[in-house]
Amino acid sequence: MDRKEIIHLLEIAKGQLGGIIKMLEDGVYCIDISNQMLASIALIKKANVALLDQHLSHCVLNAVDKKEREEKLQEVSQIIKKVM
Repeated sequence: MDRKEIIHLLEIAKGQLGGIIKMLEDGVYCIDISNQMLASIALIKKANVALLDQHLSHCVLNAVDKKEREEKLQEVSQIIKKVM
């Protein structure tokens, strides 16, 4: 997935968030709002996974030396810990 596709996913999530705010303002049933929130979270997670995949396949693999590669892998490891 390229950056344009990641941006597209985030734009969809952005639109969903606007819809969620309107749902809250309109007093829509909480479970319906929660389902929309979960859908937005899923899109953001999908975009994040795609971004990390790009990082691994480009930045990490193209690191100039072993030290730089290790640093980049450590960065990814820290992100994975946050996700979990």
